[in-house]
Amino acid sequence: MRVRFRGVDHREAVLLRGPRGWAEWAPFVEYDDRDASRWLSAAVELGWGRLPDPVRTDVGVNATVPAVSPPDVAGVLERFPGCRTVKVKVAERGQRLEDDLARVAEVRRVAGPQARVRVDANGAWWVEEAREALRRLGRHELEYAEQPCARVEELAELRVALAKDGTDVPVAADESIRRAEDPLRVAREGAADLVVVKVAPLGGVARALEVVAACGLPAVVSSALDTSVGLAAGVALAAALPQLDHDCGLGTAALLDADVVPDPLLPVGGRLTTARAATVRNAVDPALLTAYRAPAERERWWRDRLGRAHAVLAAGPGVGDRSS
Repeated sequence: MRVRFRGVDHREAVLLRGPRGWAEWAPFVEYDDRDASRWLSAAVELGWGRLPDPVRTDVGVNATVPAVSPPDVAGVLERFPGCRTVKVKVAERGQRLEDDLARVAEVRRVAGPQARVRVDANGAWWVEEAREALRRLGRHELEYAEQPCARVEELAELRVALAKDGTDVPVAADESIRRAEDPLRVAREGAADLVVVKVAPLGGVARALEVVAACGLPAVVSSALDTSVGLAAGVALAAALPQLDHDCGLGTAALLDADVVPDPLLPVGGRLTTARAATVRNAVDPALLTAYRAPAERERWWRDRLGRAHAVLAAGPGVGDRSS
């Protein structure tokens, strides 16, 4: 990683080659085998299945600003030319609300008054913390706040509190969708104004489309710190959504110091095209795979994990698919 992001300094991924092109399996290391099996289902779809037909040829993407200090904001945004939306990480462990306020203020200054600015707390705040933080951060005209609290009931409570306060900041659910026993609970309990969906954690493009349709809320497609191969699946999902009103978090190849393709899937003019994404899936460079191959012991760890995740999938949906 160019900058520490989501507590990650190095991103690890397994690439699988199927008859329809390269696929990626990269569940975060702390995820259990059941979570990892859903990511594997998405990889199988990408490499061996058929993706839904697109309804648009390109998608807008947002810039992503990690929990950096204000002087570093401009340098980060330079990696996202043409992006009209910026997502800013807040509530980083070891930092204070004042740090978030300074970072968001600098993003607004550099990006300009016309930019859309959203924040992502990764569920780090309690309701009252989120209430105060969004009251103060909302002065910078936020597009929405992504996963300000961890639990669905907290999100629902927060939405009511924000309305009472007159704080006009919509709430987006991310972890409450992708890591939930019941991803539709967010919609049933009025816990979000929109949902953030990611292909791999939900089990594939087709499954993600089902979740969005069942939720009945506007959707934003985001990455899970994927390589360009994984990002191509995200573009496929964004391109297939019947309605897409928000820029998507699919420009994160800019956060990687290296990639598995010579020409990473980076936005041009703030957008990614379906044609470019399809090309990337067949552009993996063997020399790059060799250069960034994990040490033998680490590779064995991933192969063992892959075997366990496959066993969960093979056991059937009652074991591997928690939404069944």
